[in-house]
Amino acid sequence: MSRGDPTDFIRDKLGHDPKDLSLFEVALTHKSMGSGDDYERLEFLGDRVLGMVIAKALYDRYPSEPEGFLSRRYNVLVARETCAENGREIGVPALVRLGKQARTDGASQSDNVVGDVIEALIGALLVDGGLDAAQRFVLKLWEPDLAGQRKAPHHPKSALQELAAARQCKPPVYEIVAKTGAHHSPTFTIRVTVAGLGEATATGASKQDAETDAAAALLSQLE
Repeated sequence: MSRGDPTDFIRDKLGHDPKDLSLFEVALTHKSMGSGDDYERLEFLGDRVLGMVIAKALYDRYPSEPEGFLSRRYNVLVARETCAENGREIGVPALVRLGKQARTDGASQSDNVVGDVIEALIGALLVDGGLDAAQRFVLKLWEPDLAGQRKAPHHPKSALQELAAARQCKPPVYEIVAKTGAHHSPTFTIRVTVAGLGEATATGASKQDAETDAAAALLSQLE
């Protein structure tokens, strides 16, 4: 399977016989290539498809759960790190088309890039094969994640906010301590503070990831 022709990848890993191969080539192309066509529009589309398919799957799978529990499950399943893990599972990093500097900087392994590409591929499936093709792919690739959620996860940021309220403190405050790395693959350091309880810092590949890890770190101090 060459980086130049992703046809075998599309058939073997996406389960689809492409009608318009150029859609998938664009879905695998990072803006650092400077070609004018990159994955961002397809990623926008695929993100919405992923959300809809996962929301419907959870609605069907857990008929007695309230909205709050379904939301906890949903937030984990569509998170950037979950998308990236599933992208790596099917070999996306080896196929991402990157400019020389972005590849040197390791962007092919970035959660942001791999996660965006898997969503762009979902968008390409929708355009090329319709909703059924996109839905089949998502449900197959995400099935281990869906099956592995024996109970609704409690997101660290939500848990920290609830803990602060229970102890009659003001809500957590998140601030960026540092932002480093290349533009396409930044690293954020976030500090979370709950007045009267304490503070913690964490570093992540996105602002959201760093906030989540910082909240988890502070929770571990307080529990």
